[in-house]
Amino acid sequence: MSDPVIKRALVSVSDKTGIVDFCRELASMGVQVFSTGGTLKSLMDAGINAASISTITGFPEIMDGRVKTLHPKIHGGLLAVRENPEHQKAARDNGIEFIDLVAVNLYPFEATVARPDVTFEDAIENIDIGGPSMLRSAAKNNESVTVITDAADYANVLAEMKANAGATTRATRLNLAAKVFALTSKYDTAIAAYMANAAGTARDAAATMTVRLNRELDMRYGENPHQNAGFYTMNDGTGARSFGDFFEKLHGKELSYNNMLDTAAATSIIEEFRGEDPSVVIVKHTNPCGVAQASSLVEAWHSAFATDTQAPFGGIIAFNRPLDMETAVAVNGIFTEIIIAPAYEEGVLDLLMKKKDRRLLIQKQALPKGGWEYKSTPFGMLVQERDSKIVSREDLKTVTKRQPTEKELDDLMFAWKIAKHIKSNTILYVKDRRTYGVGAGQMSRVDSSKIARWKASEVGLDLKGSVVASDAFFPFADGLLAAAEAGVTAVIQPGGSIRDNEVIEAADANNLAMVFTGMRHFKH
Repeated sequence: MSDPVIKRALVSVSDKTGIVDFCRELASMGVQVFSTGGTLKSLMDAGINAASISTITGFPEIMDGRVKTLHPKIHGGLLAVRENPEHQKAARDNGIEFIDLVAVNLYPFEATVARPDVTFEDAIENIDIGGPSMLRSAAKNNESVTVITDAADYANVLAEMKANAGATTRATRLNLAAKVFALTSKYDTAIAAYMANAAGTARDAAATMTVRLNRELDMRYGENPHQNAGFYTMNDGTGARSFGDFFEKLHGKELSYNNMLDTAAATSIIEEFRGEDPSVVIVKHTNPCGVAQASSLVEAWHSAFATDTQAPFGGIIAFNRPLDMETAVAVNGIFTEIIIAPAYEEGVLDLLMKKKDRRLLIQKQALPKGGWEYKSTPFGMLVQERDSKIVSREDLKTVTKRQPTEKELDDLMFAWKIAKHIKSNTILYVKDRRTYGVGAGQMSRVDSSKIARWKASEVGLDLKGSVVASDAFFPFADGLLAAAEAGVTAVIQPGGSIRDNEVIEAADANNLAMVFTGMRHFKH
């Protein structure tokens, strides 16, 4: 079958970018253009000879435009198989003429529901019915019909028509059809998610989930050089998320797969201190190796770095305040893979850019708090809610005879915000709103405690007077006794062990204050 010449086009777009020039070119090639509503008005105002779709259907637009293209003369003209004699006869018997090109983009549903003041009625009115129907009909019959959803494709279609006596190539029609089904899938996913929110069922994992991934960035390789990798934007119906939405890279090499994971880890922790005193987070292999708060950013940096003076080399640093020159000079003394800040004060970028391999990022907005988290396995996908629950002081339950002091409470809350982001088993020592020892990812909670104590001793930090956080309950009293031996005065943990009473008794025997959060933060 030869490529069909485009003789009749149906055009109806919400985004009118380039549509007037496109239709002017179509008309100049003898293509008959039909359109609807606002698109038709735009074409006629520009002097383009376009006709209303009602001249095809013989029926007016009704119900505020809700019904205008859902008609056999439209969909018959799109779906008819041109080489099928029975389809040809049905078209002749019913006065149906073929439609060779469709240019349609959809009502801006996602943009509408993203507005903070959107009403349910506004959202419903921005659910396109006729548009997706025409697109799907045209895309199904891509053997004969050219379908366009993106203004960026207008020029290519026109170029092919001029080069092929008014026809497009089969390869182009197939590629454009694929874009249609990707668009309508994304569109329906967004609508389904909005409806779930409206119905109050959004927190329930659906029996089926549609997740759309589009490659945004190429990765040189994955975790290791022999692994292929890429970074993809994601839309699971709760809103599209991309690296570019949240970050801008100002300097340095392209980000690697591991850089992306560490960036996510560092910013997730620094988000815990958004709007609080100057805070610094240093991450290595997704675990924090130093976190501190202070009255100035440079003081917070020195305190965070003092937790572990070896691991920060080649690490990722995140700040909750614009990076000032004094802090930048201090940070510049070591090699870091990535620096992340909400802004950089005058002259700071000039200093930091002297190291060409260092990546400098601006975090443009806060990370989303809720939504779903996905982890793949060789045998399927795990889906869970993000661990975004916040524990307040009012949620804490003191279970020991001694109540924590105000200073201890400050340190306990600081420690708890960090502990949820450390790989389990987690034991974290904190004093004066700075990390003193981090024990992460061990098979035994006692081992994590030993590592944290050893790391503190290596840099000369005295754990006497510190507090300790455990991401899950102490199954036995030995872990708590090890902390008491190190000089800890207060403990924060979820509680819930069958041996809680034994652990509480050990705390009382050592004059420790202990609070339960009632919430565990395992992180695998």
